[in-house]
Amino acid sequence: MKPHVPQALLGLFAGLILAGNALAEDVQVAVAANFTAPLQAIAADFEKATGHKVVAAYGATGQFYAQIKNGAPFEVFLAADDTTPAKLESEGESVPGSRFTYAIGALTLWSAQEGYVDDQGEVLKSDRFRHLAIANPKTAPYGLAATQVLDKLGLRQAVAPKLVEGQNITQALQFVSSGNAELGFVALSQVYKDGKITSGSAWLVPAELHEPIRQDALILNKGKDNPAAKALVDYLKGEQAAALIRSYGYQL
Repeated sequence: MKPHVPQALLGLFAGLILAGNALAEDVQVAVAANFTAPLQAIAADFEKATGHKVVAAYGATGQFYAQIKNGAPFEVFLAADDTTPAKLESEGESVPGSRFTYAIGALTLWSAQEGYVDDQGEVLKSDRFRHLAIANPKTAPYGLAATQVLDKLGLRQAVAPKLVEGQNITQALQFVSSGNAELGFVALSQVYKDGKITSGSAWLVPAELHEPIRQDALILNKGKDNPAAKALVDYLKGEQAAALIRSYGYQL
């Protein structure tokens, strides 16, 4: 025999469910491609903790800047540098005081082949490869960092005929993963998890060979009245998100 639940109590339960759903919002987020895996993991935890849902697009920071200036509906921007968010801030495109550094990225030279890349990056000086993948340095900060490394090593002209450019760091990784390029400069976070390279071989590029990859986030004007936008930014500043970000090789 089923227990009898008073109608008034059922109404109260229904009201609580509706109220909870009313408080949950979607937040449209533009995310630098290097931060794809961390953000996907963070979004899952964030949704469980708050009920808010992250709707993310992943791509090159420079391309997102152009889209934001042209009215794209993004509410939060997680860039791969600090200059692009600062520019948006100075142009009045963001909520004042919302910009902060959520991660400091690391660059790595990676090959899908075991033992192909040595731990000093000497392979760059050899004739063992025909193609070197990088992200477009005009739109992707990790691509710009790669060109700075090549300049510091005095190899820019030597490898220029071998460069293949991806639109963003994800495409650069795909060139290497597919074997279309023997090696490439990618974000450490793409090939690293919990203290080790997940596959292939890599040289972790010393930070002094390129400008710091400070990755800033901010709330854009379209997100100023969305509680989910502020909740996501607050969550990114918390210790649970910080631990996950570190696990992908970023510094804070």
